[in-house]
Amino acid sequence: MTTIGAAVRTPAERAAYGKRVRAEVPRSSHGRFEPDGERPDPVGILESQSAARVPELVPIRYSRMLESPFRFYRGAAAIMAADLGVLPHTGMTVQLCGDAHMLNFRLLASPERHLVFDINDFDETFPGPWEWDVKRLAASLAIAGRANGFSGRQCAAAVRACVRGYRERMREFAGMRTLDIWYAQDSADDLGSIRADGLGGGARRRFSAAADRARTRTNLQAVAKLTRVEGGVRRIVHDPPLVTPIHDLLPEGAGTAEMLRRLIEDYGRSLASERRVLLGRYRVADMARKVVGVGSVGTRCWIVLLLGRDDDDPLLLQAKEAGTSVLAPYIGAADYASQGERVVAGQRLMQAAGDIFLGWQTVRGIDGRRRDFYVRQLRDWKGIARPETMTPEIMTAFGRICGASLARAHARSGDPTAIGAYLGGGDAFDRALAVFAEVYADQNERDREALAGAARTGRITAEAA
Repeated sequence: MTTIGAAVRTPAERAAYGKRVRAEVPRSSHGRFEPDGERPDPVGILESQSAARVPELVPIRYSRMLESPFRFYRGAAAIMAADLGVLPHTGMTVQLCGDAHMLNFRLLASPERHLVFDINDFDETFPGPWEWDVKRLAASLAIAGRANGFSGRQCAAAVRACVRGYRERMREFAGMRTLDIWYAQDSADDLGSIRADGLGGGARRRFSAAADRARTRTNLQAVAKLTRVEGGVRRIVHDPPLVTPIHDLLPEGAGTAEMLRRLIEDYGRSLASERRVLLGRYRVADMARKVVGVGSVGTRCWIVLLLGRDDDDPLLLQAKEAGTSVLAPYIGAADYASQGERVVAGQRLMQAAGDIFLGWQTVRGIDGRRRDFYVRQLRDWKGIARPETMTPEIMTAFGRICGASLARAHARSGDPTAIGAYLGGGDAFDRALAVFAEVYADQNERDREALAGAARTGRITAEAA
């Protein structure tokens, strides 16, 4: 992916370009969101997605989305993509996360075994206007704040802190060398955004405790939770419908097991040569279908247990179906051979420290259809935020950290000089996004009620797992 010409323009020319875009798309205009009669039916968008998913899992997805406005928002990336796709935008392209809500920012392990803060989920990654990710992140904070009973002023403060974190970090990157931007990380031990917000001692202790918990969420912990040794053989535990071992998926279990073995064997070609050697030290021992997340429920997701030296040398991989990005209809085609490659390429481009087992493969299922997958470790020092326990002070600080981290991810592929110049040193964009987030939180509640109405009339079926 190329930027707007950063390689051939001087910094002054790139900054001038960013400022000129303000005339076409004023920063204040980002606060406007006024859906009209042409807006697609939100329930119809979700039904269209469900048509390609595992039928018996779709009711679980709807049930999870109906639990709260925030859970609905997590599953409604396609709805928001349709809304963003018709709005005027800056035209400044970066690699987008595509689903940059606040819970897709978390603590992760780097290959060097350092704890870092970064984006985690890239199912919808795609090149597009940088502000689409910022708007999705901003709205998520407003929705989560409302769920906690925060006032409008408190929600707006969290959003403005988030957008300010993005704007100030992007302007920092505008003055940095290219390699320095590429090497930048957000270490959990040195998150400047936390110190900058002047948190009290209790809040700082909570952040520290979260980092300590993340270090315990290892691959071995996942193995202990999801598997047990039976008859001297380690197997994945049966917990339907959330975890269903392959041998319980009758009558298709045997054929699917063979397909997954081919997938794991063949996906190694997408890894660097030394990592292919590492993967070759393991053998497939068991596999199961797993229900994950909210928006992903119903997509084909498998966990694969591999063993190295013996039963006490396990590795859990997740093979997740990769469909077309929800952003693609509003941007156009991207140059990827498969959707799995799209996800992996986007993740490698945006993340400062990636999973050593991240790769992709396309396989033909027992129904004869070819499907794209990406593969990664199931869990590796992952620490996820709990917005329902956040105070306004903590959500504001967390929002600023997320905004700064998103700017780092965008600066790797976009032009921070042009984007930083567009944003400027004032808070015009921050204030506009606070308005947008509040208006979009209202829309999200209306869309959730539309789904609830569809469940009441029988148009869709929602069943808790």
